Amino acid sequence: MEPAVTDDRPDLTHQDPEGRARMVDVTGKADTARRAVARGRIRMSPGTLDAILEGRTDKGDALQVAELAGILAGKRTGELIPLCHVLPGTSVSVGLEPDPELPGVRARAEARYAGRTGVEMEALTAVSVALLTVYDMAKALDRGMVVEEVRLVRKEGGASGLWVASDEQESEEEG
Repeated sequence: MEPAVTDDRPDLTHQDPEGRARMVDVTGKADTARRAVARGRIRMSPGTLDAILEGRTDKGDALQVAELAGILAGKRTGELIPLCHVLPGTSVSVGLEPDPELPGVRARAEARYAGRTGVEMEALTAVSVALLTVYDMAKALDRGMVVEEVRLVRKEGGASGLWVASDEQESEEEG
């Protein structure tokens, strides 16, 4: 799948005029409600998915632990991504759904914040770490699991307003 290019601005906001990395100054921006949704999935053998669903992993309830890990990661994104702002009071939720047809697990994360910068990285980090935690919880059963298709599917708020992935068919709830 080719990524969609949706921004006509050639400037990268995390670079100074000499091309060096810098943190974006959001001092002059107004506080607005922000929301981002990310998705991803992990493919695995049918037997591994069965073991996860039946609680037959040595480390415990893989999906519950992975959801909590995703929430924690979303809250700590500013500590993990060097130029990402640390956001107080961010709301992060993570949902994992087993998919026998994949076979594997689909993840969805939503981050919300009222402030001067977006929460896309928080949603993406939450999905990524949730899926990596599923891998960690079940790697003794299946080292061939594949984390894939981690991507932003919706962004709301800020100067750029609403953005929805062109192929996103999710009917988003209001608010």
